[in-house]
Amino acid sequence: MSLIELIAGVEAREATLTVFNADPAVTEELREHFADRNVRIVEERTDGGPDGYAVLSRDGEFVTAATVDELLPGVGGETGAADDGSAEGDAAGDDATAEVGAGYRRRVGEPILDHLDETMFTSYSHADMVAASREIEDRAWRVGDGELHAGFQTLDVLTGEADTYDLLGGKERLDVHAYAANEGNPPDVEHYTVHVGETAEIRETWFVAYDGGGYDDAKCALLAEERAPGEFFGFWSYDPETVDYIIGYLTEQYGDSERTDEGGATV
Repeated sequence: MSLIELIAGVEAREATLTVFNADPAVTEELREHFADRNVRIVEERTDGGPDGYAVLSRDGEFVTAATVDELLPGVGGETGAADDGSAEGDAAGDDATAEVGAGYRRRVGEPILDHLDETMFTSYSHADMVAASREIEDRAWRVGDGELHAGFQTLDVLTGEADTYDLLGGKERLDVHAYAANEGNPPDVEHYTVHVGETAEIRETWFVAYDGGGYDDAKCALLAEERAPGEFFGFWSYDPETVDYIIGYLTEQYGDSERTDEGGATV
């Protein structure tokens, strides 16, 4: 499965969260919180049954259920003070949190978040992609071990990030790989490997994937396709299997396409 096929596959696995017998304002608030998740929020009213609950389904199959109070701590009467930060601080984890009991921070939507392995986004700009990439690069820097793989579309783009990736590649136990199409002048590389891919997917996708340095909880990946000039569609994933697949695919497809000393590529 190619990178673009992987994006399409995640897109096709959209989940549905059906909110039953709740205030319309609650449904809208859930839509706002899950705007960048691969989940569609719908509202439904029934003549009987409890008020204020939600059912998560995928492909028509039940996944899990929760009350509105559980999804939106503090909204339905549950005690808790709103907090605009996230427990992890990652770009894909910007869900609001609430204090529920001493020392416990509950994220909005927590009962269903574990069932949403990928975070979809639409119309990310170049600046958005850079900001999102920095989150994964920072994680790789902090762990300081393992493999980091990043795609820059073209050598011109990679040249603009050369200093950052030389710094990352300078970590003794961090193996850094950069991928780009052969457009523009290659940067001077000292501490990382450049793979020049003569395929459309390298030119059309932007990705950053970190293997966690031996820790599944640290694995993360960002993969996007440029569907219009400067606009990217794709997903975040913290699912270890998805991250492993992306890195394995890149290694198998492009592992031998290293830039030569003359600046060309072996493919």
